[in-house]
Amino acid sequence: MIQHPHVLRTGLLAATLGAIVMPGLAQADEIRFATPPWPGATVKTEVASQLLERLGYETSVKEASTAIILEGLVGGDIDVDQALWRPSQGAMLDPRLESGELVEVAQNIQGARFKLAVPGHVWDAGVHSMADLAEHAERFDHSFYGIEPGNVGNEIMQDAIEDDAYGLGDWRVVASSVTGMLSQLEANNDGERWTAFLGWEPHWMNVVYDVHYLEDPEGLWGDASTVSTIANADFLEREPNVATLLEQLVVPIEVQNAWVHAFSREERPLDAVAGDWLEANPERVGQWLEGVTSADGATPALEAYMDAYLADR
Repeated sequence: MIQHPHVLRTGLLAATLGAIVMPGLAQADEIRFATPPWPGATVKTEVASQLLERLGYETSVKEASTAIILEGLVGGDIDVDQALWRPSQGAMLDPRLESGELVEVAQNIQGARFKLAVPGHVWDAGVHSMADLAEHAERFDHSFYGIEPGNVGNEIMQDAIEDDAYGLGDWRVVASSVTGMLSQLEANNDGERWTAFLGWEPHWMNVVYDVHYLEDPEGLWGDASTVSTIANADFLEREPNVATLLEQLVVPIEVQNAWVHAFSREERPLDAVAGDWLEANPERVGQWLEGVTSADGATPALEAYMDAYLADR
């Protein structure tokens, strides 16, 4: 696992919140991020951390499951999470929003998707909708390829089978893992064999493969997916300058796909993926920093950012 000085890793096996946080040890102007161990969320958090550090803030990043992160946010031991997916995780978040403990700061990804997909050669053959699947059941071996058992995407596909939605009552869900599902996609990407699989964006699969997401006239997959930045309400009140940056830190889907490809597929160092992209995209950085200042409030953020950037060179 990649590490660098300001990223503190803990892993998914933390049994309690105490295993990943130490309340009361945050320094002044330290921004405490947490993220699930997803490549897109990891790079996005690193990008935010590098921006803030050049503005004079301290940052830390802790890795844990979404359930643990939400508890940490409510308890004030974590400040920010940039990886809350809707609709799949909305039920975990909404009661905490209603209580006023947490705030949904921004939808930080434009065009996120999480639904059934097919490769390009299947799309070109005329399969554009879940309603087209049953007609070609033999070509698909009556199978949907999902990821780990219990994943909400697998459950949606299994519910479709049990309800005979779209005439799919004789199909099956092949539950495996992300790696296993992508291996199946790779094996069936020769133009001959057909695969229906659980796809999502942002992910490097959308860079490497010709992925097409199926229409869903019956709405089995719910509303369009979004990814939100969530923060502790008291933290936002204390740090309005950081709140402005978080509100504006919105990432085009193709950018996060590229981040995931570089970090997860190419296995480039995390700090380099974020740092190189920031260096190559000053216009986007300027948009994110508009109306923001340095941590001490003395300097416009873009000026402080460039001063720190030049000092590092």
